[in-house]
Amino acid sequence: MKKRFLVASILASVMFGLAACGSSEEETSGNGDGGGSEKTYRVVTDANYSPFEYQDGGEIVGFDVDVVKAVAKEAGFKVKIENVGWDPLFVEIKNKTADMGMSAISINDERKATYDFSVPYFLSTNKILVPEGSDIKSAEDLKGKKVAVQTGTTGHLAVEKIVGDKNEDIRKFETTVLAIMEMKQNGAKAVVADNGVVEEYAKNNPDDKFVVVADEDAFENEYYGLMFPKDSELKSKVDEALKTIMDDGTYTEIYKKWFGIEPDIETLKEQQ
Repeated sequence: MKKRFLVASILASVMFGLAACGSSEEETSGNGDGGGSEKTYRVVTDANYSPFEYQDGGEIVGFDVDVVKAVAKEAGFKVKIENVGWDPLFVEIKNKTADMGMSAISINDERKATYDFSVPYFLSTNKILVPEGSDIKSAEDLKGKKVAVQTGTTGHLAVEKIVGDKNEDIRKFETTVLAIMEMKQNGAKAVVADNGVVEEYAKNNPDDKFVVVADEDAFENEYYGLMFPKDSELKSKVDEALKTIMDDGTYTEIYKKWFGIEPDIETLKEQQ
């Protein structure tokens, strides 16, 4: 998510198998041996970012959801997950009306000035989604092309660094889904977004004949964290539980379920 900064993702798409219908919530219990209390914590998300969090038949599902449920089980507390949207998520955490933010949120220094974060739980980078046969083979090839991005994401910022922040070729949208739709309609030659999202889209929509282009020199690694109000008492519980599920294989099982490959656990641990 999301390396996103400002704009709420409020529109779901059938292309991602979403069935959004406004705010929704789900409560799940933790009954592990983590020694936590039975207190229920309110977790807010923007459930429009498959495969990390999205709505399926009214239920909030995804990689992030499974990770948070595993953390709650390990730590022994309950969570109530609510879909509130991207901008409201940050407001609620800042105002302490919610206990934790879960939305593929990249950890960066700007956000750390206002919020606390868990240890990193996901390694991400931006990649380029293009039509099959495109002459775009690297980030440098984006120059002179119309590029669709989700406003306020690190993908958006990365494209600005490559082609210039005032470049009118940057097509900005409220969601990555809308950015992809723009390319489908020939309004853009490429989409830049989180690797997990563009790879999932290309895999699940083969008829579109889109391919993913990586450029490790242009796009740096980023790390997702669960977000808390400053000085939250929940952070230490979540950190301990995240480390445990990474050590005991639970995290790997969840990762393989959603992405079909082994996670880079060692790199994540180095960041902890």
